[in-house]
Amino acid sequence: MPETTNPTTSPGTNERGTTSARGGPRWLRPAVVRLVLLFVVFFLGVQWLASLAMLPVMDSPLLAQAVGVGLATIMLLLYVAAVRITERRSVTELRIRALPVGLLGGTILGFLLFTAVIAVIALFDGYQVTGSGSVDGMMAVLGMMCVVAVIEELVFRGVLLRVLEEITGVWGALAISSVLFGAMHIPNNPGATVWGAIAIAVEAGLMLGAAYLVTRSLWLPIGLHLGWNFASVGVFGVTTSGVERDSMSLLEATTSGPDLLTGGDFGPEASLVAIGLCTVLTVLFLFRFRMRSRSNR
Repeated sequence: MPETTNPTTSPGTNERGTTSARGGPRWLRPAVVRLVLLFVVFFLGVQWLASLAMLPVMDSPLLAQAVGVGLATIMLLLYVAAVRITERRSVTELRIRALPVGLLGGTILGFLLFTAVIAVIALFDGYQVTGSGSVDGMMAVLGMMCVVAVIEELVFRGVLLRVLEEITGVWGALAISSVLFGAMHIPNNPGATVWGAIAIAVEAGLMLGAAYLVTRSLWLPIGLHLGWNFASVGVFGVTTSGVERDSMSLLEATTSGPDLLTGGDFGPEASLVAIGLCTVLTVLFLFRFRMRSRSNR
C-alpha cells in the first residue's frame, strides 16, 4: 500500500515536498522520459482498460460500485508500483495518513461546491427540477466516478503536474497541466466547446492543481473531483462537459437562460457561476501554498 513516510524526509523529496527521480534507473531520470512513459501508461492504457470494465456493469448499481472501487484501488497500486520502479522513492503523494481527511473531506467539499453552483443558477431561474430520476443510476454513477476521479488525478496531477514541475517550475506546470486538462474534455463530447474547455481549465484544472500543491497529496484533488462529478452526474441531472447524463441521476432537471448563467450545451461547468466559485477556492489554496513555501525558505 502507499507509504506513510513524511514527504519532507523521504528519498527523492526536497524541503518543499516536490519529488524527483534521483534514485531511479539512469535512463529514467530525465523528467521528459518519465512524463511520456507514465502518461502513456495511465492515460491511454489504463483508461481504456477501465472503460472496458465499467461500461458492462453500469446497469447494476452494486456491481458498478464494487467494480469502480476495485478498479480505482488497482489504479492507485499501479501508480505506486510505477513510481517506485521509475523513481525509486516512497510515494508520499499517496501517504495513508492523508487519506481520511483528504479523500473524505475533499469529496464533501466538491459535492457542496457543485451544489452551490446549482443553487446560484436556480436562484436566477436557470435550473428547474422536472421529476425524479433513478436511485440505481445514481449509485452506479458513484462507482464510475471513483474510477474517473482516480485515473484523471493520477494522470494530470500525479504525472503531468508533478513531473512537469521538475522541468518548468511550479507555475508553468500548473498552467500546462490545467490547459491540457481542459482540452481533454473536448474530444468525443457532443456539446463540448472551446469555451467549455477554457472553463474546465480555469475552474477545475487550476483548482485541482492548487489542491495538490497545497497538500502535496493526491487525496484532496481526488476527493474534490469525485464529489463534484458525483453531484453533477449522479444527483442534479445536468449536462456535464457537453454530455447529457440525466437518465443516470437522482433528479431530472432542465436548465434555461443565458449561457453565461447555465453553461449552455456544455452544462453548468461552463457557467460564470462555476468559474467564479471555483476561482475563490483556487485563490485560497494558492495563497496557502505561497505562505507555506515562504515559511520553508
